[in-house]
Amino acid sequence: MIRARMDGVAKNRKVGPEDARSWLLVNGARTELFDVAHESRADAVVLDIEDAVDPARKGEAREGVAEWLARDDRSAWVRINDHATPYWADDMAGLAGLPGLLGVMLAKAEAAEHVTETFDRLGGATPVLALVESALGIEEAVNIARARGAFRLAFGSGDYRRDTGTSADELAMSYPRTRLVLASRIGGLPGPIDGPTVSSSLPVLREQSAVTVSLGLTGKLCLDMDQLPVINEVISPAPSDVAWARDFLADFDARGQVIRDGSDLPRLGRARKIERLAGIFGVEPV
Repeated sequence: MIRARMDGVAKNRKVGPEDARSWLLVNGARTELFDVAHESRADAVVLDIEDAVDPARKGEAREGVAEWLARDDRSAWVRINDHATPYWADDMAGLAGLPGLLGVMLAKAEAAEHVTETFDRLGGATPVLALVESALGIEEAVNIARARGAFRLAFGSGDYRRDTGTSADELAMSYPRTRLVLASRIGGLPGPIDGPTVSSSLPVLREQSAVTVSLGLTGKLCLDMDQLPVINEVISPAPSDVAWARDFLADFDARGQVIRDGSDLPRLGRARKIERLAGIFGVEPV
């Protein structure tokens, strides 16, 4: 849970949403936390007016979010209610055109048209991050990723487990995560965002974030600011990998960029990706 405290120095958020590692969910009814989250180390902040807010308070929360996003120098994503609920249309009307709205996270996305209709209702310029949280959503992941307006996919792991009866075991959860990775690749989207780690143990978070990376996901939802440094570190290239990438690229240039064998092209692609991300995330080699 986010605690009302400041880190002391405002973070200049430079990581774009296509590369964002840490996605901090903030209760949309807790307006006193918005500035705290905005000044945190999160790559992206998501004000949640869906599951975090009681139905009786959704209107109030939406108004509070809209008022905050209308302020100068305030921006965030908003997790909106799912397309099948009566709250979705109200979210569209209340959020469209707000200057600080970076994009929306569409809860319980299960069809391409859910994404496209959301995109169109927001004016055709606001990116839609599709939160896939059910068996049907996983089955439709490729179509969702290909939908007009789709920006990135995210995994609602808790609701997926409730929908399917699946345990939180790493093996049991590898299939839906891999489906989202493949769908993102097929749809030409950035890597998907993994679900949150509920445990307050930072070693557990580090271990689960490493699994996230191993399966090809490139971001992670989180509920607590204390988790942000760990997520950002684990999902970033390791300093040793940056050193390898720079050495490889230097050697490649020194030999006139000549491909020597079949392993050079995969290594070149990996090295260039590591070098790009190291520059974005500020990772230096050791």
